[in-house]
Amino acid sequence: MPHLDERLKKVAQQIRVKTHADIGSDHAHLLVALLRSGRITKGIAIENKQQPLLHSQSALRDLNAESRLADGLDGLAVGAVDSLSICGMGAESIVSILDSRPERIPDLVVLQPNRRADLIRKWGIRSGYHLVDEQIAFGHWPYVILTYRISAQDVDPVYQHIDHQADLLLGPWLLKRREAEFVDLLREEQRYWQQFKQISEASLERRNAIQRVLERWDL
Repeated sequence: MPHLDERLKKVAQQIRVKTHADIGSDHAHLLVALLRSGRITKGIAIENKQQPLLHSQSALRDLNAESRLADGLDGLAVGAVDSLSICGMGAESIVSILDSRPERIPDLVVLQPNRRADLIRKWGIRSGYHLVDEQIAFGHWPYVILTYRISAQDVDPVYQHIDHQADLLLGPWLLKRREAEFVDLLREEQRYWQQFKQISEASLERRNAIQRVLERWDL
């Protein structure tokens, strides 16, 4: 994917539809790449501030795309797009956007939170969206990219594991695939937490989940 960092390349690889919307696109690099590569035929950038709106308008000039000044999903009508991406925000902000207008969320959603991916996973479970793929992209730090599709089934089959909390905190697909880079990340994080005598409850839950997973894998 041209002119994208590793994080947005992995996001773009999940998208091949007619019309795609990107919330908080800033300079619209993702939409430009999707349009120029033919992975989408129309793009919509949604910004809630004037300066990012001007950036996206400039980047998307002469392409089959538009930029809208709106607060998240307020900028979309029901059924207006085939897929949606929200990247580079905290999970709390992403979930707030999705919860504000659930009827406007398309069938395919690609999300890249900067932290607390577990909150995104919990959103998917309670909202009827199944986690169909999960990847890590390496940049300033490891970024998690989560791909969701709406499903009529109540239970997401990827969570049928013995340690549901570890699935939520660390990622069910990542745990299932057990790729070497991911295992190395967990071991590195385990060493990081071991240097602290006191940590928050949330950090303790994560540290304990990592310990349980690594001990199980080492058996």
